[in-house]
This record gives sequence, C-alpha cells and structure tokens, in this order.
Amino acid sequence: MTAFPRFTRRRLTALALAATAVAAGPALAQEVVKIGYSGPLSGGAAQYGKNVLDGMQMAVAEINAANPEVGGKKVKVEIVALDDKYNPSETAINAQRLVQQHKTAAILVPHSGGIFALQTTNERNSFIVLAYSSVPQITAKGNKLTLRIPPEYTGYIEPFSKYVMERFGKRVAMVGADHDYAKAWAAAFKPGWEKLGGTVVAENPMSYNRATDFYSGVSKALAAKPDVLFIGGASEPTALVVKQARELGFKGGFVIMDQAKLDEMGRVLGGYAMLEGAIGVMPVVEDGKTESKVFVSRFSKVYPGRTPGSEAQWNYTAVHATVKAMQLAGTTTDAKAIQAKLDAAYKALTPAENPGTVLTVDAQGGTVTKVRGAAVQGGKVLAIETAM
Repeated sequence: MTAFPRFTRRRLTALALAATAVAAGPALAQEVVKIGYSGPLSGGAAQYGKNVLDGMQMAVAEINAANPEVGGKKVKVEIVALDDKYNPSETAINAQRLVQQHKTAAILVPHSGGIFALQTTNERNSFIVLAYSSVPQITAKGNKLTLRIPPEYTGYIEPFSKYVMERFGKRVAMVGADHDYAKAWAAAFKPGWEKLGGTVVAENPMSYNRATDFYSGVSKALAAKPDVLFIGGASEPTALVVKQARELGFKGGFVIMDQAKLDEMGRVLGGYAMLEGAIGVMPVVEDGKTESKVFVSRFSKVYPGRTPGSEAQWNYTAVHATVKAMQLAGTTTDAKAIQAKLDAAYKALTPAENPGTVLTVDAQGGTVTKVRGAAVQGGKVLAIETAM
C-alpha cells in the first residue's frame, strides 16, 4: 500500500474535519426552546408537583422525537423546572429567573397562589402563564397572556353535592386545606351546598402541606355530627384526612376537591374501601375512553410501574398545545402571537396528544372540555356526569 506524503495526510485530515463540521452544522444551529415550570418539588405537595412535571416531560420527549420546526428552523424543547415549595413568593422569584436567565416564553404553575403572583407581572414581561388550576378567577381577571389548563371547578359543585346529599344527608363539615386554591374552592362550595338546601355545620380548614396528623381538626369537625365531609388538597394528605376520619368512626360521604385524585388516594389507603361514598374527579386510570386507555398504556411504558393522574394528562396536553401554538405562530419568543394560536393548537392535536379531549380555548384563555366526576360505590368507581 502506497503511503501518503505528510502534507497530503494533513490536507485529508483537514478535509475530514471540515466535513464533520458541515454534517454537525444543523445540530449546532438547532434552537433550544425552554418552557418554565415552577411548582412544589419538595414538602407535602411534592408528589403532586412531580406528577405535573412527569406529564410535561413525557410530552417533550415525544415532541423532540418528531424533530420539530418553528418558523422553518429546527428546535429542541426543554423543561426548566424549579421548586417553589407551593409558596407564591418563591414562584415569583422563580419566574424572574426563568424569564431573565432562560428566556422562557411560557411558565407552567400548578397552584393558584403562584399563578396569581405571576399574573401581576407576566403581561409586562411578555410571558404566558400556563395555569394548572381550575379557579375561575384565573381567567376572569382578564389577563391576556394566561392559559387555564383544566376546566373550572364550579361545574363539579352541584352534581357532587346532589350525589352525597341523596346518599348521606345535608349536613356538611368543611375541612379542606388552607392554601389559596382550597380557600377559593371552599368559598364557591359553601353557597352551592346551601342553595341545594344543605347546612354547613363546621368550617375548620387545615394545613395539608405542613401536617401529617389531622386528628385534632377532624375530631373537631366530627363533633358537629356531619353527614358529609368536604375535603381536599394534594392526594396524599387528603387520603390521610380520610383515614383519620374513618378511624374516628365517621361513616358518611366525602366531597373531594379536584386537586386530590381518587386513585392516588386509594394507593395510600390500600384500596377504595375507606373511600366508599366519596365523589371527586374521574381518575384517568378508571376512565373507559379509548384515548385515556391509550394514554395510560404509553405513560406506563415511559414510567414503568406507574399510572398517570389528571396532573400528568392535562399538562402533557398543555405542553403539546404550547409547542403547536409556537409552530402555528412561527415564533418561540413572541408570547402574544403564541397565545393567539392556543385555540387552534388544541384543535390541531391528535386524540393521542389530547386524551382529555379539550374542545377549545375560550376568549379569556380557559380550556373548554366535557369533564366527568367519579363516585366510589360498592368498591367501584362510577362515572358521574358534570357540566362542561
């Protein structure tokens, strides 16, 4: 074999390096699009925050696998996740960091206190608040850069109340959590219950995020002889409230705020037995819709040994919709243009990307979908139709 002269070898090496650089060019030019997340990743609501983040990350993996483009340029999507410990002041600090350091055009927050904190500055700083909370005031405030991801909780109050009233009675003790979201739910629930002829016999909100022993608060509520307990916060502490009530002899029903999920509570309680007579939102794993079944299967492959809750499902779809809106708007940075395309983006998603079946985004930035409640009866989860 003939040996190359030294200068020829050098030239060949240079040519090879140049070819490698050309081949790598598109990857190097790929734009990184960052979507922010500020939520609880430590403390009593840590699992709730992780469930939200898992759905977001699952969507990102699918989006990146499809080699997405925005405005004719290849992009890679990343989630920048920061812990705010469910503290709105921490959420505000995180948002400043996400916008200034990471240039995020959208930040997802899974609690109303943090959402309201960001709505004081997001229009001025040009970023979209992806609001995972069903509080109606989130979109009623008129903020023009907000997407409310789940449907409003007000649609649950009447059907949930009627179900437990007919089965157990009209005396309710309210022992929900004491964070902003729970307070807003309670403020809407009380007049709704009373409108149906019910009586509120006790009001004793508790700190679900900082306590693990609810004996004192629950026993105080039970002293008022309620037929029903109104409860709710993150799933794990809400399950502990149920356990405490049952251990204290409570035989009635439960109205459960949509933040807590029946299936997640059942895992804490060792099944649905203690939840007999409870009504809450339909667990994704119990939903008979084809889209939900397919989503559960795909999620379990991504996260072996686990099943998704509503937090994973809704926020999975929200990330898909946000990136689709960027593609339709042709920009990853213009928050107003992206916001304007969110309705079209949801409508453009496939059933696999939109298993919760969001139908549209209204003029105020709230999603509209047909939602279902679920009651535990005879150890089984039964669907309860609710309003749109």
